[in-house]
Amino acid sequence: MKIRDLDLSASPVNAEHEALGLPPVEDYVSHPGNHPILRAAMWLAVMLLISLLGTLAWRLFFGDNGGESGLEIIENTLNSPSFWSAVAVGFFAQVIDGALGMAYGITATTFLLSAGASPAAASASVHIAEVFTTGLSGISHVKLGNVNKSLFLRLLLPGIIGAVLGAVLITQFDGAVMKPFISAYLLLMGLYILSKAYHHVKQRKEPKHVAKLALFGGFVDAAGGGGWGPVVTSSLLGSGSDPRTTIGSVNFAEFFLTIASATSFILLAGEPSTWMMVAGLVFGGLFAAPFAALLCKKLPARTLLTIVGCLITFISAYNIYKALA
Repeated sequence: MKIRDLDLSASPVNAEHEALGLPPVEDYVSHPGNHPILRAAMWLAVMLLISLLGTLAWRLFFGDNGGESGLEIIENTLNSPSFWSAVAVGFFAQVIDGALGMAYGITATTFLLSAGASPAAASASVHIAEVFTTGLSGISHVKLGNVNKSLFLRLLLPGIIGAVLGAVLITQFDGAVMKPFISAYLLLMGLYILSKAYHHVKQRKEPKHVAKLALFGGFVDAAGGGGWGPVVTSSLLGSGSDPRTTIGSVNFAEFFLTIASATSFILLAGEPSTWMMVAGLVFGGLFAAPFAALLCKKLPARTLLTIVGCLITFISAYNIYKALA
């Protein structure tokens, strides 16, 4: 016999039930973040993040680091211009993502490609860094009740499959050959983001092909270094989905597909030689969150979308010119 966890508060849903002579609803109905499945997924995310941080700390201070101590590695990293360049990129990318709910991967990958990184190295670096940023973001969304359990589950498995397929594609082709195609994809995504500033999609019925959308979004996210947010979030919002739970569900699902794509990159291509850039991206992103909230409050969404779209479009066009020259 199932023991029900009833919500006995004076919520609007319970008021309707009382008027109809129905019993109070269960707690996870009025508080979506308390659903057993979402709670289990949230605690899994917490344990994964703690495990990853513990593993990195152990390797830094007790692993084989070529004769360097952990403190020496930290000192050399803090004195490296490359690290601080990555910090600036991570800060800027997180400001954009925090203000718009998308474009972290696209922005960071575009900058890393322009700095000379190969498509596989750039995408791997961004996804490893995103493990931490998306993890904290997803956990926050669950705690705030911004995750729709049904939508989250419909996005989860297809998104993971798409991410693995995208990682396989990008690691099996020569970087010099793939770079123009990845830059072309980023150019199109920049134009798409720019179009969102001046084009308002009319609301339609709830989408019927969420799994296909998640599969495609996960694929282009891993293959192109970004695109999950612009592809999935924008499509769902354009079809009339609830903005709050759509953004929360997409963000929480992104953590698990980022874990899958980052693991795939490491297994297929080995550990990237860009750990300094990864650390910079994470470090910069941590300090960007408060500024992103302030920027989101002060600047109109159209202005933010225009700036991001123009920047990504111009840089991607320049990368294509360099690759084909």
